[in-house]
Amino acid sequence: MDIAQIYKDSGALLKGHFLLSSGKHSPFYLQSAKVLENPKVANALAYELALQIHNAGVAVDCVCSPALGGILAGYELARSLSVRFIFTERVEGVMTLRRGFEVKPKEKILICEDIITTGGSAMESAKIMKALGAEIVGFAALANRGICNRFNVLRNVETPDCRLDESLPLFALEDFVFETYEARNCPLCKQGSKAIKPGSRGN
Repeated sequence: MDIAQIYKDSGALLKGHFLLSSGKHSPFYLQSAKVLENPKVANALAYELALQIHNAGVAVDCVCSPALGGILAGYELARSLSVRFIFTERVEGVMTLRRGFEVKPKEKILICEDIITTGGSAMESAKIMKALGAEIVGFAALANRGICNRFNVLRNVETPDCRLDESLPLFALEDFVFETYEARNCPLCKQGSKAIKPGSRGN
């Protein structure tokens, strides 16, 4: 599958001046919600991701996603893997497991995002699952921003900004490596442009 083309065709590969969740600026942004609004496309992408996980021999009992962005991707992946799905969400800024969801001791859980950037939210979810006695078997995403090492693909790349546990595999359909800038050194800002936080102004 040509994942980059799917993002482009869905209007999900945005160009402009964006403020990322990491605090950095970038001229590109991936909006996976635009891809996932088409159920057939979402199902096809999840199937390909599930195939990667299956071929790697990783056993999964449950998929967990951090809300809000990871919910659709995680649910579709869980369906392709024929396992249950749960999600964590922030309550007053703290990632929490709510809504009656429970985790069994030693349950093998895969953390799924729509996009992995630094992996901060994914790790917050993973820590909750581990605290409840589960075993984290890996991370998955439709797209990887290239900051974290993807399973058997970017293992030789130094990734000081990655917050994932890199002893575990990261599965993704594509690596999108975009330029990012510290806010104080952003050339777009110096040109007079103002960074837009993704999700605002129709983005």
